Amino acid sequence: MFRLTQYMRELVTPTPVRKRVSAGGVKPVVIWNLTRTCNLKCRHCYTTSADVPFPGELTTEQALGVLDDLKGFGISALILSGGEPLSRFDFFTLAERAKELKFRHLSLSTNGTRVAENIDRIDALGFDYVGISIDGIGATNDWFRGVDGAFDEAMAGVRACKSRGVKVGLRYTITEQNGHHLNEMLDLCQAEGVDKFYLSHLVYAGRGDKHRGEDTEHSHTRRAMDVLIERAWAAIAAGKDFEVVTGNNDADAVYFLQWVADNFSAEQTAHVRAHLTAWGGNSSGLGVANIDPQGKVHPDTYWSDYTIGSVKKDSFSTLWTGPDAMLANLRQRPRPLKGRCGDCAFKQVCGGNTRIRALQVTGDPWAEDPACYLTNAEIGIGDADRLTVTPFRGKSHDPAHRFL
Repeated sequence: MFRLTQYMRELVTPTPVRKRVSAGGVKPVVIWNLTRTCNLKCRHCYTTSADVPFPGELTTEQALGVLDDLKGFGISALILSGGEPLSRFDFFTLAERAKELKFRHLSLSTNGTRVAENIDRIDALGFDYVGISIDGIGATNDWFRGVDGAFDEAMAGVRACKSRGVKVGLRYTITEQNGHHLNEMLDLCQAEGVDKFYLSHLVYAGRGDKHRGEDTEHSHTRRAMDVLIERAWAAIAAGKDFEVVTGNNDADAVYFLQWVADNFSAEQTAHVRAHLTAWGGNSSGLGVANIDPQGKVHPDTYWSDYTIGSVKKDSFSTLWTGPDAMLANLRQRPRPLKGRCGDCAFKQVCGGNTRIRALQVTGDPWAEDPACYLTNAEIGIGDADRLTVTPFRGKSHDPAHRFL
């Protein structure tokens, strides 16, 4: 996840660059897909969920044991996801146990359609954050999500959270089919008082792999980033507590760094780059981990075809600290990257981007990420015409918008 607003604030109120933590010292954010059961039929679902029960999912007793192990291992951030997690029969039993264990950050990732009817219990649990997925306005969202009325139900969930003071964000996967709604989505956040906006780039996994042809063209991705940069900067200038983040395309950090270089001093640019390098970009297998509904552990939520092991047989802590070869490679800095990613002058910033996309397209997890939208010239390598993209310059690149 690239925290755009966080790094923008370094331009306003600089903070010391944190020391980079070694791989052995990192405790990942754990995204736990509790169930594949879901009441929606999203076109880009990475878990290929459906509104049916799935055999082999963890029992209540097994899941409670996993929670105890995660806490004992020192996991501080836990995201309960799905499918639709609220569809799991014992969701609140597990969530209540997670709260008792006092994870430092406990989040709920949901399609939002069942939030309003469960808001009393969600509020009582004291989730630190509730992320609700919406992929366009009105009928566009309903088409993506496969159920009429899904938009209205999700927005009812957003409003229920806001009425109780629960921090809530909107998650939006941008594709060719809904990219035109980006500004409207940001307007919706402003109108509803939403705390965070998360733009996810499409990852070729699950049903998302079948729809990779709907991934945005590079020029459209750049335009989307210009919109986000402009809106995030405007929020900071207005003193609004609104966070913009992106996910699944760590080239966003490099694109942002170039915006900083265009608009701020060399000293400020170096400061932001130092922070981004300390972050290190893509953190699959290092700063993020996934447990799927059947208890299989993966480097992140999109690596469903690669399994480190199962919590039905071994504890998560044992699997995560074991000798798995793929984890070892993902934790290398620099990673054993090839092609444009291997030659890139910014691989310390983006970490080689999303490896699962390279794997799905080429069969090689270390090949260049096809969703990198930066030109060869922009990433400091030769053959500048190899990727031809006409830069889009919005208001955020106008010198009048350079400073607060």
